[in-house]
Amino acid sequence: MKIFAETERLILRELMPADAEGMFEMNSDPDVQLYLGKRPVKSIEQSMLEIEFIRKQYVENGIGRWAVIEKATGDFVGWSGLKLIKETTNNHVNYYDLGYRFIKRFWGKGYATETAKAARDYGFNELKLIELIGIADINNLGSIRVLEKVGLKRISIFDHDGTKHHWMKIEKSV
Repeated sequence: MKIFAETERLILRELMPADAEGMFEMNSDPDVQLYLGKRPVKSIEQSMLEIEFIRKQYVENGIGRWAVIEKATGDFVGWSGLKLIKETTNNHVNYYDLGYRFIKRFWGKGYATETAKAARDYGFNELKLIELIGIADINNLGSIRVLEKVGLKRISIFDHDGTKHHWMKIEKSV
């Protein structure tokens, strides 16, 4: 099991099949899904398939979302990290998206910012990327705030699946 990054409070490692229960708790919660198309998962099998899909990205793209584990408890709290997006979004293709999602009981602890900084640094320092993208529903003020805290700037607003989203970007400083 590969660990991609560590922060003071968290371990960011590859998602494993054993994370399916945590993924299901997170992705079946309507509050978690509020700005994500409002499509909560209905079964743990869906969560297992999502983990398989992400693990395939590790092999094909060298990167994918990471499991976020609390050091103090060993609890799965969600996922964070980078994903190579190969489909066209807002007239862009083959870009690295910085994203995160957490189980609701772990909200408000600063984990999104903590892991977003680690993912940003991994992208620039380990993957040698020159830019990272963030996409957030214009009403998801918490997510927008996190992306801005780690240096992403609002570039434009675009329609994504019928909802207005911010296209945000950070470029590596030389």
